[in-house]
This record gives sequence, structure tokens and C-alpha cells, in this order.
Amino acid sequence: MAMSVGDPLEVAAIKKDFPILEREVHGGRLVYLDSANTSQKPQAVLDAMDRYYTQSNANVHRGTYLIAEEATAGLEGARAKVARFIGAKRNREVIFTKNATEALNLVAKAWGRAHLQAGDAVVLTELEHHANIVPWHQLAEEVGIELRWIPLGGDGHLDLTHLDRLVDGAKVVSFTAMSNVLGTMLPVERLTAAAHDAGAIAVVDASQHVPHVSTDVSAWGADFVAFTGHKMCGPTGIGVLWGTEAILDDTPPFITGGEMILNVTKEGFTANELPWKFEAGTPPIAEAVGLGAAVDYLSGLGMEAVREHEVSLTGYALRSLTERFGEQIQIHGPSEPAERGGVMSFTYADLHPHDLTQVFDQHGVCVRAGHHCAKVLMRQLGVAATARASLYVYNDEADVDAMADAITDAATFFGV
Repeated sequence: MAMSVGDPLEVAAIKKDFPILEREVHGGRLVYLDSANTSQKPQAVLDAMDRYYTQSNANVHRGTYLIAEEATAGLEGARAKVARFIGAKRNREVIFTKNATEALNLVAKAWGRAHLQAGDAVVLTELEHHANIVPWHQLAEEVGIELRWIPLGGDGHLDLTHLDRLVDGAKVVSFTAMSNVLGTMLPVERLTAAAHDAGAIAVVDASQHVPHVSTDVSAWGADFVAFTGHKMCGPTGIGVLWGTEAILDDTPPFITGGEMILNVTKEGFTANELPWKFEAGTPPIAEAVGLGAAVDYLSGLGMEAVREHEVSLTGYALRSLTERFGEQIQIHGPSEPAERGGVMSFTYADLHPHDLTQVFDQHGVCVRAGHHCAKVLMRQLGVAATARASLYVYNDEADVDAMADAITDAATFFGV
């Protein structure tokens, strides 16, 4: 699909690109509102992976025969597409990982173990996913680093009143670009600048940002950026760690074995060049091909159009749900759609989110319930769990209305 710049998304046509959306669930159409968890996959991605397996299935970087060369071209072509998509200056700065979680673990456990020592401070925010908390907790236990926290402020934003004090003397500032619970969009460039002014590196978890908003890692000025393929119309099993060439050169290998070496002797080994230094063993070749196809698909839609669609649809959802349910529904996060992504975590009356979403399922409405791997944030919100609806390119007002109808039925069923 190719669209002109400025064209609005044609959601009816986009829905047809996703085979799973043709499925009926419990006698009705599938209404998928869980893209912050994982996105659906367009036919173009499925076809690209199928072509690899049926026509070019071979290992990469190891064969001089035709299909091996085709497989290598598919993997490295996908790396180049990702680099262009996120504004990387060099293809070698793009490291393929299993997911964003592995990418963030690489930063903490490879760069962190090599460069941090007891008493060094790492600054996190109360909005973080566990993937950007637990690795630093482990490093605190192993090395004795100090963790500092930027607190949650009003309307789902961070309280940056004491930012300079919090980053003073820190070695790392690691934060999400967009909250997976509140949808809050963080001031990435401001946080990155504050980190660098304090002599720290900036690590960005962009898992919720890259699929929804035009991303330029070079403009951000960050040192590391992590994101995952399965939230951006790509397959599971592949993520990305971007880092500046300088910091990646200064980071030791994370996982070792084949492919990531230049030489091995009885006395030791010499690591390979970037990016293969961090890609031990057989990489996720088919998944990389699928991710490349997902980048092509999103680029064809235009990320500006994707963002405009989600701001408009999020605004509709916030207005319609509030008007329909009033004080019975509490939607967490920024009230201004332009300040957030299409993620809406909410509670309704005194219903447990799991009870609510079980009724949703009977309507074919897919919404996640739980703590969303963000227990630190849940405690700050004063809730154990929320229901979370998340919007993407294949959603429209009818999907939001279907969820609202399901809320009404849940209220009736439980006598609220």
C-alpha cells in the first residue's frame, strides 16, 4: 500500500490487509484492541516470511550458494530498512535481538557490568515496564548501584521539578519514550539532554513509540534505544537495540558462541565487528525478513498519517467513553490526546478488570487486563490492575463503540 503524504488512513481498506480481522469470535466480528500487547500482522508480512521459508531458507553469512546469499541479503536488507526507519546513521548500529526485553538486558548486563560500580546511580521513572526495571535491580544486587526514580506527576506526566538533582552524578538515565499503561509521551530530548549534561548515558525504551510515531534516534541524541518487532506489525521473536557506533564498540559481547567472533584460540577469542558482535548463533532470519516487510508496510501508510489517525481516534474514545459512562469510568493518563498514544488504561465502577474483560470476550472485544508489567506504576496509581485498550492503524470509531457496548453489558451482567 502506498499513500500520499497527508492522506488520512483508509481504515476500511487497512482492515482488509490483516487476515485475522476477518475471523468471527463468539458469533461476531473480532474487535482487536490490544496492540500495545502485540499488533496484528498484515498479509504482506506473512507473505514475506513464507517466501523466505519456501524459496530462500538457508543460514546467513556462511554459504556461497544462491539461496544462502538470498537469505543473507534478506537479513541485511531488513537491517538497512530498520536503520532508515528510525533515522540511524549506519546500518551497523542496528542490532537484532529476540525482543526489547533482551535489548534492555544487553544494555544493563553487558554495558552496565563493564562500566558501573558500587555507588553509581541509575535513574529510572515510575512509568517503566518491568523490562527496564528488573535488569537494573539485578545489577544493584550484583554490583551495588543505586537506583533513583523520577516520580509520576499530575495527569499522567512525570514530575520533572527535581530532574537536575536526580540526575546529578548519575551514570545512566533509562526511560520509556511512551508509557505502555498511560500512553504518556515523554520529553525524550529533554531527558536525554539532562542525562548528558550530568555525564550519564541515555537509554530509551521505544517499544510503544516506534510503532506509532515517526522516530529519529539521531535527533533524540540518545545512546541506546530498544524496541520490538511484534508491536509494529512484525513477527514475534525479533527486537532491535540501536546504539551509537562508539558506545556499541565500547560494550562487550552479551551472548557468546558462533558468528560473534573473528577468531577463537585456546587462550581466548576476538569479537566480531558490529553488528555481528552482538548476534551470536543463527539469527532470527525469517523474523528479520518479516520485520523488514512491516517497516515497508508502515512506511507505505506514512508514520505522520499513523500518528494523526491515533490522535483523532484516541480523542474520540476519551470523549465518547467519558460522555457515556461519566464518573463510573476512570481513564488514567493525560487528558489531551496529543500528549499520549492510543493506550487507555481504565477501571469501571468497582468491577475487577478481569471480570470486565471476560464479558468483553463474549463480544469479540480483545482488551488486556492486569498490571501490564508495570507494578511500580500501578502502586502509584493506587490500583492493582486496569483494563487496557490500545488502538492502532486497523481500528476505527466502530471498534471503540463496540467496547463501549461491551462495558454496558458488563455493567448489566454484574448489576452495577
